[in-house]
Amino acid sequence: MTAKPKILFLCTGNSCRSQMAEGWANHLLGDRITACSAGIEVHGLNPLAVKVMAEAGVDISGHQSKLISDLPDLDFDLIVTVCDHAAEQCPLFCGKGAIIHHSFPDPPRLAAKATTEAEALTAYRLVRDEIKTFVADKLPTILRTKKNTQNPAVSIKTIA
Repeated sequence: MTAKPKILFLCTGNSCRSQMAEGWANHLLGDRITACSAGIEVHGLNPLAVKVMAEAGVDISGHQSKLISDLPDLDFDLIVTVCDHAAEQCPLFCGKGAIIHHSFPDPPRLAAKATTEAEALTAYRLVRDEIKTFVADKLPTILRTKKNTQNPAVSIKTIA
């Protein structure tokens, strides 16, 4: 039996976008992949991200914000940077993993001018749904493309 591909979602603080991506990937594709997330910094798990994911039926409340160095295994098949800062600061990975970048808006920044939690949640839902679409529609295609390339360390360019 072939091992499931390991995917890392990388963001600056591993508090929101990468956590949502990990949640969606494991929820929608968990029978075919193993997904995790990390940051180049640790900002703590964003409670509004947890709330909007729960609304969609995905529980990320048990996730923890972590650094790349906190991960026991860095041999990923695919690394997806989900914010521009992480893409710019992405460390070099040894191993076979392709690195792609797909930037999603920053929910806290989108919600910065919200005057109520309800308004803030609207911004988080927008990003949550964009990430779901990426994971459900684009990620399987990316994985098939990577599987069919001659060079497994190919760096797939921005697909945003």
